[in-house]
Amino acid sequence: MTREPLKIGVLGYRFMGKAHANALARLPMFFPDAPAVERHTLVGRDEEALADAADRFGFAHTATDWAEAIDEVDVFYNLGPNHVHAEPSIAALDAGVPVLCEKPLAPTLDEAAAMRDAAADADVPAGTAFNYRFVPAIRYAKGLIADGELGEISQVRGRYLQDWLADPDAPWAWRMDADMAGSGALGDLGAHTIDLVDFLVGDEVGGIDRLSGHLQTFVDERPVYEEGDGDDAEVEEYRDVTVDDAYSAQVAYESGATGTFEATRFATGHKNDHTVEVHGSKGSLKFSLERLNELEVLREGDRGFQTVLVTDETDPYVDRWWPPGHVIGWEHTFVHENYEFLTAVAEGREFSPSFAEGYRVQGILDAIERSDERGEWVSVE
Repeated sequence: MTREPLKIGVLGYRFMGKAHANALARLPMFFPDAPAVERHTLVGRDEEALADAADRFGFAHTATDWAEAIDEVDVFYNLGPNHVHAEPSIAALDAGVPVLCEKPLAPTLDEAAAMRDAAADADVPAGTAFNYRFVPAIRYAKGLIADGELGEISQVRGRYLQDWLADPDAPWAWRMDADMAGSGALGDLGAHTIDLVDFLVGDEVGGIDRLSGHLQTFVDERPVYEEGDGDDAEVEEYRDVTVDDAYSAQVAYESGATGTFEATRFATGHKNDHTVEVHGSKGSLKFSLERLNELEVLREGDRGFQTVLVTDETDPYVDRWWPPGHVIGWEHTFVHENYEFLTAVAEGREFSPSFAEGYRVQGILDAIERSDERGEWVSVE
């Protein structure tokens, strides 16, 4: 008996909306065993822009009320700004509709806890959209670590460097407002790093026991420009920046291993440099998102790092794409993520990363903020 296509509702049609809509469109071609989907309802506030996006993304319907969309769909994607993550996601889960929510899970730990609890009470999958877990090279790295190739893990390092705010005249946006975003580089970029490292080594080193964090804002206010043509636009007003531009943290794991994390939007010359290193008693590995098809690996007895091109058909997900050596890109991580999430929905099983895992990351973000406020090491609750 053929299963009816899953009706997908998506809140948000800009950056992440485009990324996930692209992934949904690609699934039937490259992952024919994925559940059939119907791009049903796209949700937003600006009716004209929403209609244009729905036409381009292949959605049959639009709605300006997310509650109306939840009543019509089988699966709900919450891709809106952080401050609208909690209420629609909880409402969908209460209605028995599976949810995939962008990271960080919420602006505050309390809201993230409410989302975690709603997911625990629901009998449907609830996923946090940490798409970098689904990079083939990361899956390959996790396998090496789990197989003991690196030995006992002693240190991890993670950094996420961007430069899109290095110009003090870069325009103000919602990501610079604490009420809407919760935090700046910490939540936007650091959440990815913290989750990715936990995914890679959490089983080996345990959770983070305590940490020391520091937040810094370099530009205290940003211009809001009048609508105009590029450089001709006039400054209408200045608004306060109430989040961090950069963060750094030292962490101590339950096993005795240590870690260092940092992220910034002021690293001139770095566009999307997400790098993770893992060091063990027998070897090490290094990964950079800017070379996402490669993994740098040092095994016991090697004199130096070897570059492994993770594009063979035996590598995770790669058999769905192109011949060996024909690389994939950033957008493909969303295809893999959507495949795994929608398969979990169709099979009625849990999805990882779950809301509980998203909440765990939120707890670490909260601890970094507490440490910065107190100027001391704090425990991770």
